[in-house]
Amino acid sequence: MALHCGALCFKGMVVVSYQLPTGSVKLSQNQPTIKASSFSCSFPQPLRLNVRGKALAGDGTSETKESPLVVCFGEMLIDFVPTTSGLSLADASAFKKAPGGAPANVAVGISRLGGSSAFIGKVGEDEFGYMLADILKQNNVNNEGMRFDPGARTALAFVTLRSDGEREFMFYRNPSADMLLQVDELDLDLIRKAKIFHYGSISLITEPCKSAHIAAAKAAKDAGVVLSYDPNLRLPLWPSAENAREGILSIWETADIIKISEEEISFLTKGEDPYDDAVVRKLFHPNLKLLLVTEGADGCRYYTKEFSGRVQGFKVDAVDTTGAGDAFVAGILSQLAADLSLLQKEEQLRDALKFANACGALTVMERGAIPALPTKEAVLEAMLKPVS
Repeated sequence: MALHCGALCFKGMVVVSYQLPTGSVKLSQNQPTIKASSFSCSFPQPLRLNVRGKALAGDGTSETKESPLVVCFGEMLIDFVPTTSGLSLADASAFKKAPGGAPANVAVGISRLGGSSAFIGKVGEDEFGYMLADILKQNNVNNEGMRFDPGARTALAFVTLRSDGEREFMFYRNPSADMLLQVDELDLDLIRKAKIFHYGSISLITEPCKSAHIAAAKAAKDAGVVLSYDPNLRLPLWPSAENAREGILSIWETADIIKISEEEISFLTKGEDPYDDAVVRKLFHPNLKLLLVTEGADGCRYYTKEFSGRVQGFKVDAVDTTGAGDAFVAGILSQLAADLSLLQKEEQLRDALKFANACGALTVMERGAIPALPTKEAVLEAMLKPVS
C-alpha cells in the first residue's frame, strides 16, 4: 500500500518586487475547464472515510446535508508555471496561468472534496483579482469575505519547475493587495460560523494584514472554532530568517492543528534532525491536538498526546508539486470538519490521512495548484481501484 503526501519545497527561492502599471478593467471570466488525474492502487483493508453526500428524507426524496464550514484566511494570487520543466525562468518560453495561494488552494480543495469552505483575503481591484473571485465562486467556495483594493495589484508568482517537479519562486508584490487587508474589513460573522479556521504565516509578515490575521484568529478561538495552521515558509518574503522564525512561532501555541514539512522543522529548530521524534516533539505545545509532518513521496507522520505514527506515501511521477501540501491539508481538514473525534481515534485518523495523501498524489500529476486539485470522486477512485 502506498500513498503520496505532497510536501512543499523551499530551496533556492528568489524575491523580486515589481509595481505593475495603474488602471484596471473588470474581467468577465468563463468557467474554466478543470481536469483531475487518477491512478490505481489497492488497500488490504476497507477505509472509513467521512464523505458527505445526499441522504434520503422520510418521504424518500433526497436532501443535501450541509457540511461543517472551513474558513481559510490569507493570500490568493496568480502562479505562472512554465509549460516545460527543468528550465530557468529566463529560459522558459511559455507559462501557464494558474490561480493559487496556499489558503485559497485549501478552500478550493475542500470544496472539490464535497466539503463546505469559505475564503477571507484581499486581491487587487484588477483583472486578476476579479478572475480569482470568480474562480472561487465557480468552485463553490464562499467568497463573501473577499475584499478588493483599488490601490494595489493582485500578487503574482512565477514558479520554476525543476525536472523532478519541485519548485522555486519569484514573487511580484510591492506591495500586493493581500498584504493590505485591514481589521475592519474582516467578516467576523463568517469566521465565527466555522468549524475550522485555517491560515498560514505569510499574512503575518507585514501590517496591516498581520493585525487582521491576529484579530481573525482571536475571533475564531473565542467562538470555539478549531484553529489549523500551515506555516508554509516562504523565506525570501520575510525581512530575515530570524524574523521569519520569530513570526512563525509567535502564533504557534494558539493552533489546535499544525501541518509542517521536514524543511520547516529544520528551519524552526535551527538545523536539528527533522526525522528525530524527540526533535519533532519539541514543537508539540500543550494545547496542540494534532501535529502533522509531511515528507513528500515518503508520506507523513502524525503526533497527538496519546499516539503517533507514519502513513506511507504514493510513488508517482511528479509533474508539478505546486499545491500538493495544500491538497493534503484540504484532504485531512475535510475529514476532521466532518468528525473531530478522529483526533482521538488512531485507526480512523490513519484512514483520513491516507485520503489526504491521495489528494496530494493526484495534485502533483497536473500543473498548477487550483487547476490540479482533485475531486472527491477522483480520490476515491484512485484509492479503491485495484492495481491491474
